[in-house]
Amino acid sequence: MEWETVIGLEIHAQLATNTKIFSGASTAFGAEPNTQACAVDLALPGTLPVFNESALRMAVMFGTAIDAEIGKVSVFDRKNYFYPDLPKGYQTSQLFYPIVGKGHVDIELADGSTKRIGVTRAHLEEDAGKSLHEDFANMTGIDLNRAGTPLLEIVSEPDMRSAEEAVAYVKKIHSLVTNLGICDGNMAEGSFRCDCNVSVRYKGEEKFGNRTETKNINSFRFIEKAIKGEVERQIDILEDGGSITQETRLYDADKDETRSMRSKEEANDYRYFPCPDLLPIVIDDEYIDTIRQSLPELPDARQARFIEAYSLSEYDAGVISAYKPMSDFFETVVQVSGDAKLSANWVMGELAKHLNQNDTDISVSPVTADQLGGLLLRIKDNTISGNIAKKVFETMWSEGGTADEIIEAKGLKQVTDSGAIEKIVDEVIAANQKQVEQYIAAEPDKRGKMIGFFMGQVMKASGGKANPGQVQGVMKKKLDSLC
Repeated sequence: MEWETVIGLEIHAQLATNTKIFSGASTAFGAEPNTQACAVDLALPGTLPVFNESALRMAVMFGTAIDAEIGKVSVFDRKNYFYPDLPKGYQTSQLFYPIVGKGHVDIELADGSTKRIGVTRAHLEEDAGKSLHEDFANMTGIDLNRAGTPLLEIVSEPDMRSAEEAVAYVKKIHSLVTNLGICDGNMAEGSFRCDCNVSVRYKGEEKFGNRTETKNINSFRFIEKAIKGEVERQIDILEDGGSITQETRLYDADKDETRSMRSKEEANDYRYFPCPDLLPIVIDDEYIDTIRQSLPELPDARQARFIEAYSLSEYDAGVISAYKPMSDFFETVVQVSGDAKLSANWVMGELAKHLNQNDTDISVSPVTADQLGGLLLRIKDNTISGNIAKKVFETMWSEGGTADEIIEAKGLKQVTDSGAIEKIVDEVIAANQKQVEQYIAAEPDKRGKMIGFFMGQVMKASGGKANPGQVQGVMKKKLDSLC
């Protein structure tokens, strides 16, 4: 019998409000512990929550973007449980009447097909604080800066059948919330994290198997690895005659395995009841329509426009349109350089490589879009070659400056003088007679690849500054004349 994987995901997207969902405390990341928690966040007696309308607006933006039902009446509930970083002893969330109901997103699969994934609901809730262990020997510190930060919990249908589909779905939601500007999507800081509900069953069975929930994974790669590991673990247990315990698990990236955290609670265990301190939220069609009409261009629409307007491939357009800061950066580079394909290649190539190597977001790239556009202009007008451009880019990244300033200061202008190039070509031919004889003896259809050796010698001799196109033409003409 063949096994089938069933995956449903719960994504927690931290909403990009300036203040918390029920208080005026700041949501800025990185402050000293417990400096951004007010009396409401600390649950001091006599304090009452005041709902932040910005969180509502952002949740409705998401709902309209995924063509979801919007709850015209939504209600906050108390989810009761004790945890050290939850000072109130309950989390204010939405269970019975969420702000966003059923919707959907379409993901692209590796074979080029599209699959629709259902979104069950998305509800507003407050985040808890954070337990600190590293600086406290045999003790735990509590930082309540994060307590009360607004979250949108996005719950999917169990429609995914592989780790790859799950990652594609998470990336699609990440692209949506960042393009909408309702979440910064910073997974390293926990602004966007995912719980993975995984079970297996025999292919063809309708009944779901017992599922486990692996909590708070904050990396696309770890999501894929955690799901694959959990699927293997469950299949091994079932094939050995065991059964799957419904439980909450943690993913250990160092050991690349999931491990048990606690038994899985059901809704009844949390004794939900409507929060008596918060009135139901009531909105009308006009409120929803106003938000729908104000939505920015969404990733799918932007991808289609990039294909249409810039003649990019579907893949290139998909990569660039997935993240709004990258889309904006790319469009500025195109405006300056006037060459969409060259701009796409450099944004996805050299720029992306440097961003990854330095763990830097494109929004704070040391090389600006105007600088990169200026560099591409110098490639287009043959001032520098592509290889020299990479050296100029390195200098821009580490020292700053425009392409023109760097080219001038370092004497990197491309050699286009035909006489100078012919002189170097002649010297290379004279110094490599053995390779010349091999070229002459080779079949005509094999000689094209052999020119690469001579090209490399010329570029080396010219310090990389000879125009590659001119060198290619002169070298071939001279070598062929010897055959």
